[in-house]
Amino acid sequence: METYSDAQLIAAYRGGQTSAFDFLMHRYVKPLYGFVYRMLGNAHDAEEIVQEAFVRVWKHLHQFDPQKSFKAWLFSIAKNATLDFIKKKKTIPFSHFERDADDFSLINEIPDYAPMPSELIEKMESTEYLERIVSRLPVVDRETLLLRYTYDCTFQEISDIVHEPLHTVKSRHRRALIKLRALLEEGSDDTHYAPKQKQ
Repeated sequence: METYSDAQLIAAYRGGQTSAFDFLMHRYVKPLYGFVYRMLGNAHDAEEIVQEAFVRVWKHLHQFDPQKSFKAWLFSIAKNATLDFIKKKKTIPFSHFERDADDFSLINEIPDYAPMPSELIEKMESTEYLERIVSRLPVVDRETLLLRYTYDCTFQEISDIVHEPLHTVKSRHRRALIKLRALLEEGSDDTHYAPKQKQ
C-alpha cells in the first residue's frame, strides 16, 4: 500500500482495510509534526496536537470528498487543532491569527525585484539561524511561508487549509516575503541572530 495514492488509501480504508489508515498516518505524521512544531516551537505540544489532528481525521474520514486534496484537508484540521490549543493555553496572542484587514493592499502592485525565499535561504549558512528568523514572523505569515516552501502546498491548497479566499492567501504571502526579507536584512547586523562563523 505504500505506493497507493491518498485517494486509494482512503478508498481501501472505507472498503474495510483498516491498515490503510496506518499508511496515511505514516505518510503525513512527520510533515504534520514539523508544521505544528514550527508554529508553536514546543515539541510536547506539537505531538499532542498532531495526535488530536489524526483522531479528528479518523472520526471524519467517511465525510471526506476524495475528489479534493487530502493533504490540504489534513493540514486544515491540524491548523484548527492548533488554534483550539492556543485558545485554551493562550501561549500565543490570538490576535496574531486575525485576518488581514486589507486583502487588496497596494503592496500587490509593487514590482518584486528582491530574491525569492529559496534564493535567500541558499545564502544562509545556518539552518538554525534561518529558523530563528522565521520564528520572529507573525504566526499567520509563518504559517503561509511554511506551507508554501517547506510543504510545497499550492496557493489553492493553502486557501483550502486556512479557509480563506485565494487572493487573500496570495496577498498575505507577498507581505510575508517582504517581512522575511526585512528580518533577514536586520538580522545580518544582529549578533544575536547572526549565523555561526565557519571554523
